[in-house]
Amino acid sequence: MVKKNSAEIGFEKKIWEAADVLRGNMDASEYKHVVLGLIFLKYISDKFEERYNELVKEGDGFEEDVDEYTAENVFFVPEDARWDKIAKNAHKEEIGVIIDEAMRSIEKENRSLKGILPKTFARPELNKQALGEVVDLFTNIQMSDHGDKKDILGRTYEYCLSKFAENEGKKAGEFYTPASVVKTLVEILKPYNGRVYDPCCGSGGMFVQSKNFIENHKGNINNISVYGQDSNPTTWKMAKMNLAIRGIEADLGEHHADTFLNDLHKTLKADFILANPPFNLKKWGGEKLQDDPRWQYGIPPKGNANYAWIQHMIYHLAPNGKLGIVLANGSLSSTTSGEGKIRENIIKADLIEGIVALPTQLFYTTGIPVCLWIINRNKEQKGKSLFIDAREMGTMVSRKLRELTEEDTQLIGKAFEDFENNQLEEEKGFSAIATTEEIAKHNYILTPGRYVGFKDPEDDGIPFEEKMEKLTKELDELFKKSNELEKKIRKSLGEIGFEF
Repeated sequence: MVKKNSAEIGFEKKIWEAADVLRGNMDASEYKHVVLGLIFLKYISDKFEERYNELVKEGDGFEEDVDEYTAENVFFVPEDARWDKIAKNAHKEEIGVIIDEAMRSIEKENRSLKGILPKTFARPELNKQALGEVVDLFTNIQMSDHGDKKDILGRTYEYCLSKFAENEGKKAGEFYTPASVVKTLVEILKPYNGRVYDPCCGSGGMFVQSKNFIENHKGNINNISVYGQDSNPTTWKMAKMNLAIRGIEADLGEHHADTFLNDLHKTLKADFILANPPFNLKKWGGEKLQDDPRWQYGIPPKGNANYAWIQHMIYHLAPNGKLGIVLANGSLSSTTSGEGKIRENIIKADLIEGIVALPTQLFYTTGIPVCLWIINRNKEQKGKSLFIDAREMGTMVSRKLRELTEEDTQLIGKAFEDFENNQLEEEKGFSAIATTEEIAKHNYILTPGRYVGFKDPEDDGIPFEEKMEKLTKELDELFKKSNELEKKIRKSLGEIGFEF
């Protein structure tokens, strides 16, 4: 991902630095809810104030009418929860209690937020002076949309999510998928319209990037319906807030729930599915689901959920639906516990549009290599699949973390587009098209390296004879130096009584 310049991320960075002060002795997993909750509170306050001023200007006296806000998809903020009251009390010791009460009031007036907002600002370990400073910072920045300018609050929420993910390490996998990975999936699938679904939605990043894609291509966000689910209660709440900030109406179910054991969207047939499920999940309840209708291509092993996720998503695809899923590379070649047979059945059903091998170090949560499976119920290129080896792509943005650039994601997306249109020129070491028969010859293993081969060495224009002459001269010099060193070593050893 191309980095934003400092002017663009200045406010996000300020908030993050303020969050660091707020943290005190709290774990990252705890204080992220404080920071993200405060961002959300300021957002809905700004939106409410905009609508309130519009109603005052109209002069009909409807500025306290809840319906006038809900009709415009704006959350109603009761008088005692409005930001001006919070700002006035920013430096009082009871600021934490005031914010908690504001959260309760907002939930009471807005049914869709019931039980969602954090109410932990009064806790003793939260530094009230630092909290007041963050409130001041929010007060001095207007965070609502202005024309076609990107919503600074949405950017801030996403920036803080990424920083929390970096701090939490492995635990971050529950709520965060790196933006460059999501953008790559979105660039391939192009979810312009229809039903978009993520059965393990985390904080909602797949939906946010789908919205960004639509807006960047001058589409209409109202042309998609969003469905999701997550088993983690705090992550589910984060998703609800994240999507509300982005103006995305979504059906994430009435509560958090395990997708395998309690599918909240049983009848859904989605046009697009984008997901990053937990890699190689061991305890997923498979022993209770042996006869489940979702296992159309074989019963997934009880000790690994990879093929349960794949089949759950295929089951929820519409007749012309497409899905993209992030999985550990082992899913491409594993033959244990019947996985090889399930993969073979999926390939024979002509569902594999393509596979992308991703570079390492893209995730905060794991160093294992991962890949993208692209599945299509109604492929343009019947009996063929595209293989992309993107392992050399990306750029290191820190000592531990790599990101795919905008150019990388667009290059991968263009390869899939050209493949669908039968216009792809295969490139050794990067892209290859294989028929189902060719895949069968590889025992239905889907590792891209088997199909794309190696890049041709670059021709530097120097004739072979000239290269060999230069290399043999260099080798001769090295041999001479080696002989001289050998003599010196023998002489030194002889001087101290060791000869051989």
